[in-house]
Amino acid sequence: MELATAQAGILTRRQALCHLTARTVERKLSSGRWRSAHQGVYVTHTGPIEHPARRWIAVLATRGLLGGLSALETLGFRGPRDHRGPRESPGNRIDILLPAHRKPDNPPPGVVVHRTTTLPDSDLHLMGRPPGTMPARSLVDAAQWASSDRRAWAVIAAGFQQRLVSADDIQPVLARMRRARRHALITEAVTWSAGGVHSTAEADFLHLCRRARLPTPVLQRERRGGRGRTNYLDAYFEDHALHVEIDGGHHTDVEQWWADMSRQNELWIPGDRVLRFPAWALHHRPDEVIAQLRAALAHH
Repeated sequence: MELATAQAGILTRRQALCHLTARTVERKLSSGRWRSAHQGVYVTHTGPIEHPARRWIAVLATRGLLGGLSALETLGFRGPRDHRGPRESPGNRIDILLPAHRKPDNPPPGVVVHRTTTLPDSDLHLMGRPPGTMPARSLVDAAQWASSDRRAWAVIAAGFQQRLVSADDIQPVLARMRRARRHALITEAVTWSAGGVHSTAEADFLHLCRRARLPTPVLQRERRGGRGRTNYLDAYFEDHALHVEIDGGHHTDVEQWWADMSRQNELWIPGDRVLRFPAWALHHRPDEVIAQLRAALAHH
């Protein structure tokens, strides 16, 4: 059945009865060829139930929309890289969005249902597989549902870095959702991400510069390296020929470490200086970071 294939092997009873008799459906269930995934929702194969199928079960069982990270994942969103380690992988949680007047009725395990009073047609991505919210709305919801402020910042930065949204996409959503949790933080994250901030570590560095009343660096500046290679500088104080590299946990990978060393060498050869700080130091040794930045800027 084409519909079952399009829905990762998942059908509702109502959908099945549009093509089969009730007796045929019961026979498939009793024989084990089909399984009940939830009340009125069936798995039409005997294989493992993968994450795409679980999304369809969540949507069909609740008659809702994928929201937040669950909606973004269907568009290719990759979880933000945590400054302490590798990129986070999608978890088992599935976020569903419902209009406020509808109450969730026994959602499947692992499904978190959110209700909203603000859900205009412009926020609906009904052609999504499964249907969900548009990228801008999904990103705002993902940030307000995040487990921490830092996680919310990272999600917004990742959405911009992966070019799923632009400031023009997301600002109307924020204007409609003025009571959203973390509205001020999300607004700041959008402004900075649109300006080139690609991670929470870079945001922390900018906050540190402001706190110490240091010059504001240019972030993610494009620069040609050796062999025609394009480098992107984490933070660059142009008037001082000073580049700052912020190292996360992924820099312990040997190939990544060499790529960073090679880029650093290419910057040093013509005379630019490079300071490197681990993201850890921005939180735990901020005074030392500021002292070294002041000394480098004053020396020039």
